[in-house]
Parts: sequence; structure tokens; C-alpha cells
Amino acid sequence: MNTTSSAHAQTKTFDLQRASGILLHPSSLPSPWGIGDLGPMAYRFVDFLVAAGQSLWQVLPLGPTGYGDSPYQCFSAFAGNPLLISIDDIIEQGLLTVEEARSALGNLPTDHVDYGALIPAKYALLWRSFERFQSGCNSRLQKDYYQFCEDNSEWLTDYAMFMAIKESQGGGSWHNWRPDLRDRRPTALELACQELAATIDYHRYLQFLFFRQWQALKAYANHHGVLIIGDAPIFVADDSADVWANRDLFFVDEQGMPTVVAGVPPDYFSATGQRWGNPLYRWDRMAATGYRWWVARMRQSLTLYDVLRLDHFRGFAAYWEVPASSPTAVEGRWVPGPGADLFRVLQAELGALPIIAEDLGLITPDVEALRLTFNLPGMKVLQFAFGDDPTNPYLPHNYTPNYVVYTGTHDNDTTVGWFTTLDPDTRAAVLRYLGRDEQTVDIAWDLMRLGLMSVAQYAITPLQDVLRLGTEARMNTPGRLGGNWAWRCPAEVLSTELADTLRQLTFIYGRLQPGNTRPSSTR
Repeated sequence: MNTTSSAHAQTKTFDLQRASGILLHPSSLPSPWGIGDLGPMAYRFVDFLVAAGQSLWQVLPLGPTGYGDSPYQCFSAFAGNPLLISIDDIIEQGLLTVEEARSALGNLPTDHVDYGALIPAKYALLWRSFERFQSGCNSRLQKDYYQFCEDNSEWLTDYAMFMAIKESQGGGSWHNWRPDLRDRRPTALELACQELAATIDYHRYLQFLFFRQWQALKAYANHHGVLIIGDAPIFVADDSADVWANRDLFFVDEQGMPTVVAGVPPDYFSATGQRWGNPLYRWDRMAATGYRWWVARMRQSLTLYDVLRLDHFRGFAAYWEVPASSPTAVEGRWVPGPGADLFRVLQAELGALPIIAEDLGLITPDVEALRLTFNLPGMKVLQFAFGDDPTNPYLPHNYTPNYVVYTGTHDNDTTVGWFTTLDPDTRAAVLRYLGRDEQTVDIAWDLMRLGLMSVAQYAITPLQDVLRLGTEARMNTPGRLGGNWAWRCPAEVLSTELADTLRQLTFIYGRLQPGNTRPSSTR
């Protein structure tokens, strides 16, 4: 990525090379330990990407998940998800035995993630490894751990304390903690640090393992020409260390409860809109600090990822503010966001901004102007393209290069599942555009081909579409409680034949990167 000047404004940006990649959350990787992780199969997936001529891996958020298992509702905007920690690596470091791992996790399903069974079993196993780590059996690792804690103290101290207190308070939301802990009274926090010292250290240890493993995997991917695209939700979870430790930066009352929350207004799809419930930022106070929290968050994100997709980009121009007392989003109102002021500060502090703007949904001229001011690529989703309007902005013939095109996203049905549910007129429109009929259509790969051949600089396809899977492989259904984020990829489907076919398409449409060579071996 190079620093260039925007044609729209004299601002720094990053140079998008014509490239393609695959969207896959690490939890979906194959592994024998109940969930995809940062271990051997993650490295093999990078090898598959290289063999298939892909130079992008979009991983979605990697934060510590809570209720609902969604990485878009995390306990911290800075921390990593301990459930993704590689058990194989811990065994290799001498902190666990194979027998201990098999006893704890060996009976978990491999075709989906059973979070209810996984979470207590894996955290208990990780605690066992922590006890062994504390015994001093790996002095080199301990030295690295102390350095990690020192380098990340700005966020790690509050996060580890938050998690330890949460456990001591029965796992409930911080709003329901004992008032002196809820309100971070110094005497209460000092006593908690003493009484919960081991648990606090345990959560520091988990973050050390996660970041150590993730940075090694990212370095491997980068070395082989694969860039990592991550994801940063614009809003943070109400039950998070971010809000607990920075209440003055959010619209909350004296008990820490939100007074207004995030959402989107009523539209064609929902007569009552969507009430997300995330607390809203006090942008005036953020600005008064030079956006210090946002600078720290973005700096952290850009150490995790090469490129960052900013979710709900329109909220930086204006966001839908809903009274916390309202059960729906109907009574909300539009409120101006920080706009260009925030991005100028981020640019001044961090340099080039390798950001993809998630600009789906209701996009007004002010949102588009903000995106263009900083020359940020937007998004196109092919599943949104079809109907009776040839000017539909999601149809490929209407694209300009500064976009990232997807067949669908993690929030959509798979392309095969989507196609089976279309009404007859829309289905016919899809076939006409593709030049196919019911007998010849290969809908997942036909849409993937549309994306690859388009002028969009990046073309990204969910792995489920590469594998031509149906609704049973859908990753997330917005608004549905439970059953999300559980899909797992079988190891055997990532075949040499599949990689060869995808590589050929990538070459045909000019997305194979110079110097891309097949890996000589797998880890």
C-alpha cells in the first residue's frame, strides 16, 4: 500500500491494487478443538488463498464475544477473542498436553460451533495452561508476556480488570455490579486488584496469547502476499470495558445506563426501524481530547489488520439517535456526527488511512462527500443489484473503480440460498443479466465472476459462495437470537482442484498479483 494524493482532495489515502480475496471468520476454520482458531489450519488456509491466486483475507471483527456470540458486540474494542487461541500452539509451548486438550475439547462437534459447550470447556483448559505458565515452565514466554503487558497497558489494565470483576459479579452487565465497582471508586478498584489478582493476570495472559498468535499468522499471510482486511464496528457494546472505563465519552446517566442509543430509522424493510441499543458517543467531548480514544482504537486496529472496514460509515456523517426509553427506533432523530474533523485527526496521527467505508443502506450526499473527501473505497453487494432498474448502483456496469464488490456479506444468506428465495420476476432479471437460464446457471460462481470481472478494485467472496453452499451455511441472520456465527468449513473441501479453478478465474480478470506463486509447503 502506498501513500498517494486524492484526486478529490489533497489528503493521504492508500493505493488499491486490483485484487480479490475470500471472506471467512477464523471461527469457521476446521480444527479438532470445537472452533476454528489461529493454529495450523489458519496457516493452511493462507496457503489455499495463495494457491488460489487470492491476495485478500477478510476476517471480520476478532474481539472477545459475549451474549449472542457476535463479534460485533464485544467486551472491548481493543482486545482479541480468547476462543480463537490456538490449542496446538499452547501444547507446542509446553503449557498443555495433547491428552488434556482431547479430554476437554475432543468431543465437541466439528461441523459447527456449539458455544454453550465450548465456552466453559475452553476457558477451563486455558486456565490450566495459565497455571502452568505461572509456574515458570517457559521463561522465554514469560519475558515476552511482561513486555506485552507493558506495551499495551493503556487498554489492557482496564480490560483485564473489567473481565475479572465481571466474573466475580456473576457474569452480569457492569451496570448491575456493586455500585462502588460499577462507578470505579478508587478504594473499591484497589481492593479488587488485590482480591482478583490471579484472575486479572489470567485475562492479561489470554490477550498475550491471542496477540502473539495473531501477529505470527498475519506475518505469515503478509509474507506470502496476502493482506488481512479487518472490521471495526462504529459503535461499541454497552456491556464493555470501553464504556465502563470511559463513561464521560458516552451519553449515559449517573448509573452508567445509556440515555440515548444507536439504531436506524424505519424503512421499506422495517416499519419500526432497528433499535441496536449501543450507547452513543459524546462527540463534543471526544473532540475536546483530540479524539484520543478513537486514535488509540484505530492505531490498535491497524496493527491487527492491513486494511480496515469501518462498519456503518454513514454514522460518521450523521447517526440515528433513539431515546433509550423507546422500545423501537421510530422516535429517533438524525444527529450530525464528527464528519471530516475526526478523519483529519486520524490522518494526522496515523498517516495513510487504509479504510473501506461500509456505505450500504440509506446513503445521503453528506455521507458520499465524506467518503470522497478521503478517497475511501465504498462497498457494492451483488445480491442487492437485481430488479427492473438498469441504473441500480449495485449493478456492475454502474461501478467506478474505488469500490469493493461482494457477492454477499456475513449478514446475507449465501448466494445459493438467496437465489432459491427470489420471486419469479427478480430471479428472471438475474438470469437475463447473467445471460443464463435455469439449466445453465451456476449462481454462486456466476455472481463471483461478475465481481471479478467488474472494475471494482477489490472483489471479495464469502467462502460459502466459493463452495456453492446453501442457507444451511449462512453465518448470521440479523435480529435472530441464537444459531449465528456457528458455521464451520470442512477441511477436505479446500482442495487443489478448487484452488486451481479459482486461480484461473483470478488470472483471467486481471486480479492475480505479480509475484504470486504457489506455496511450496504447508505448516
